[in-house]
Amino acid sequence: MALSVSVTAMQEKQYTPSLLSFFIYNPTFGPREGEEEKKILFYHPSDIEKNEKIRNVGLCEAIVQFTRTFCPTKPAKSLHTQKNRQFFFEPEDNFWIVMVVRNPMIEKPNKDGKPPTIEYQEEEILDTVYGAVVRQCYSMYKLFNGTFGRAMEAGGVELLTQKLEKFFYRYLQTLHLQSCDLLDVFGGISFFPLDKMTYLKIQSFVNRVEESLSLIKYTAFLYNDQLIWSGLEQDDMRILYKYLTTSLFPRHSEPELAGRDSPLRPEVAGNLLHYGRFLTGPTNLKDPEAKFRFPKIFVTAEDGYEELHLIVYKAMSAAACFMISASVELTRDFCEQLDGLVGPQLTLLASDICEQFTINRRISGPEKEPQFKFIYFNHMNLAEKSTIHMRKTASVCLTSVHPDLMKILGDINCDFARVDEDEEIIVKAMTDYWVVGKKSDQRELYVILNQKNANLIEVNEEVKRLCATQFNNIFFLD
Repeated sequence: MALSVSVTAMQEKQYTPSLLSFFIYNPTFGPREGEEEKKILFYHPSDIEKNEKIRNVGLCEAIVQFTRTFCPTKPAKSLHTQKNRQFFFEPEDNFWIVMVVRNPMIEKPNKDGKPPTIEYQEEEILDTVYGAVVRQCYSMYKLFNGTFGRAMEAGGVELLTQKLEKFFYRYLQTLHLQSCDLLDVFGGISFFPLDKMTYLKIQSFVNRVEESLSLIKYTAFLYNDQLIWSGLEQDDMRILYKYLTTSLFPRHSEPELAGRDSPLRPEVAGNLLHYGRFLTGPTNLKDPEAKFRFPKIFVTAEDGYEELHLIVYKAMSAAACFMISASVELTRDFCEQLDGLVGPQLTLLASDICEQFTINRRISGPEKEPQFKFIYFNHMNLAEKSTIHMRKTASVCLTSVHPDLMKILGDINCDFARVDEDEEIIVKAMTDYWVVGKKSDQRELYVILNQKNANLIEVNEEVKRLCATQFNNIFFLD
């Protein structure tokens, strides 16, 4: 893992959290002495000496067993030490995932040529954030491979270790622990705001495509990396959305046509423009050597899970995901049929949405830099909205506020998680910012106000005004 280092004027070096190790083990696979190595199914970094791997796994096993004596139903979730923090997660019976994160630290130079002093910042890491990252690792593995149990049934330990190696070798390189924050805890979905007519056009498009191509089982429709329509279960869509927006789309980003300047107009119906292309599967349909292999995903079904081909098709800023049973072989004919049917329609839809979006922006007037920034999350439909994050991809998370303020948001969220009742917390930060957290009926709102001389009453009034303007159709308890 690359280290992120910043150097201050006094030549103090600050190191952000980084991944020390990540391993998966099953204590039942090597119960006898001398067989301990059999327990280890995956270990990163792989170049660590065998005995050290066995020792580290054994220590985690001991901690989990020891804590079970106090609370058999709730095993240990994390272990805090001066230099690092360990996170434990048991996604399936006896399968344990462990992630070890090095605490952020400051290296202070000493005079007289003495080695620098290192101060570990033990309290800067939030259990909720990194616990969510470990759960995400498993969910992402499960999306593309199914459960650990499924691999065991299909080919025993050998197949499972192969799958874990193949998946996590690549996935762990995309973990950027220094940019993990409250959004990782929520794992929410950003929805694109639409007027009724455009939404009906999209629903009609989805229905037409599913009727014409009866092989399609589920469809999801996104615009500008935001979700508009999904036929999948919420939890499946949540992890697929994470994959699309942080991994697939950034790899295929392109300059998009703007609606107003776009040559697309409904009157050119006889000469429909077609900007559609496959993001998964064949890169060029006209290539005689084109491969028609699509990634397979696993989603929940009535009898456990089902395996599907994932076709992601994009035209300008609009993307449609089509999911088809993996038992069907996808041919060139089918892909050409889909391209011919979806390409022109999706191009036209993308232009319509962009136009509508531009009109709405013009009506709402020019955007002034507001006095506040906020994060909103709804636990019922997983809707998430943030004006704090300018951009969040797998490799970069640009937030427009100081990390200390993000930490306060995380702390407030931990307080909310401890109780079921609705509540409000107001914090005055050392930097003169006010931070407000509101929890009301499965919804959470976090506001950062930059009002140095405001008092508690004025801050409260400001948050009420924000709720009235930004969330006028959402009921927040006062």
